[in-house]
Amino acid sequence: MVSTAYWPGSPSWIDLGSPDVAESALFYGAVFGWSFDPAGGPEAGGYGYFRLAGRTVAAAGPLTEEAALPAWTVYFRTADAAAAAAGAERAGGTVRVPASEVPGQGRFAQLTDPAGGRFAVWEPGGTVGLDAVGEVGALCWAELHTPDAAGALRFYQGLFDWRTRDSGVPDTAYTVLRTAEGADEFAASFGGVAGVHPRVDVGWLLHFAVADALLTTDQVRRSGGSVLVPPEPVPTVGRIAVLADPFGAQFAVLEPEPRRG
Repeated sequence: MVSTAYWPGSPSWIDLGSPDVAESALFYGAVFGWSFDPAGGPEAGGYGYFRLAGRTVAAAGPLTEEAALPAWTVYFRTADAAAAAAGAERAGGTVRVPASEVPGQGRFAQLTDPAGGRFAVWEPGGTVGLDAVGEVGALCWAELHTPDAAGALRFYQGLFDWRTRDSGVPDTAYTVLRTAEGADEFAASFGGVAGVHPRVDVGWLLHFAVADALLTTDQVRRSGGSVLVPPEPVPTVGRIAVLADPFGAQFAVLEPEPRRG
């Protein structure tokens, strides 16, 4: 599961690009119980923070890139955002937004992998990462859907030095990702790489932990979202559903199996 240890290469921030941030805030508030706090005055550009019990669990802002679609973006921790952007470009990726400063907080760059998966990097300053992850109502897993799993692993391992292992789930081609640091494999594992799915966009699909995937899926429907893949049990993992908000931004919910031992 994603951890607030925030080792190099781990997911440390997520945000939503939305055509209507206020409407998105109402939807995610109904689904996860989040509140929304604007970041500040006009200089913030409409960006703000989703909070759960006063802790930051995500952020959101208006769409700023030309022809951008509503979507969630995951930011991986790096020691140098500019160097990470240059490395991604050398490896066949694209730099959509070059390394940029968030005054007093850190630096980021917006990137795209060679198969079209969008992601970002975060070089921490005053903000290291989200306040809460890996618990109900917060980010717990990041999963890449790609037509070229082997190529994706080469690309991302070149950037972040991730460790990998097979999931061990029968009849499933799935690679589990973990950071190079972190002695506990469970704590250091944060996501996976899967092939394409007919109802899931190519790119990073963010999973949020929930107490009951069936009830959350019903709430998504009632709040104007859609169900792309209904809740299904995954052996040794839990029950997962793939959903979309009213503007089409995809995400997943995970009702984890109790951890043994």
